[in-house]
Amino acid sequence: MKTIVISIIVAGLLIAGAVMFSRNGDNSALLPNGNNVRVVDGKQIVEISAKGGYQPRKSVARAGIPTILRFDTNGTFDCSASVRVPSMDISKTLPQTGFTDIDIGSQKVATLQGTCGMGMYPFEVEFKS
Repeated sequence: MKTIVISIIVAGLLIAGAVMFSRNGDNSALLPNGNNVRVVDGKQIVEISAKGGYQPRKSVARAGIPTILRFDTNGTFDCSASVRVPSMDISKTLPQTGFTDIDIGSQKVATLQGTCGMGMYPFEVEFKS
């Protein structure tokens, strides 16, 4: 009986952990309140990792602040090394390893959508007031 109870508890913990890490598909469970966004010298920096897609897939930033998208690559050889933001006519090839800043200026309340060069890996930045 004791073994069954322990097995049920362990199974419950494993299921809860899996749900936490897969919720929404946008890493909101891992990055609450825009932990990948910071303000330095009056500019908002949105940090996005590019390798096998973009992480986080969704970022939340403040509207009306000069903004930089900072892409971090580390041995990136796939199509996520080519970033596109069609609404702003931005197309940029990232280095295999390093940081690349793209200045997008001050944004109004809206959602900015981007993708890799092949359109396989999306990302977005939601600008809120």
